[in-house]
Amino acid sequence: MEKKITKKDLAEMLVEKYGYTKKEANEVVATIFDEIAAKLKKGIDTDLSGFGKFTVKKRAARKGINPATGDKITIKASKVPAFKPAKALKELVK
Repeated sequence: MEKKITKKDLAEMLVEKYGYTKKEANEVVATIFDEIAAKLKKGIDTDLSGFGKFTVKKRAARKGINPATGDKITIKASKVPAFKPAKALKELVK
């Protein structure tokens, strides 16, 4: 079984496959992830055709219990990133 893939691995693939320098490849990979993150921060969905869609989901405020003390607490509303894979990706993984 192969190990997980990292940004560095993606950059190395660009070097091997397209002849980028390591610096260029790292910049390309970083730019892609930075742009996705920046759009999500603004609340803008990012749809990568054939791969999936990154969205921001809102979590409502809710009641919880502090596991250390057992006290009831209120958990603030928050926003979290979410990913929904495209049909093509789901079929590929099956």
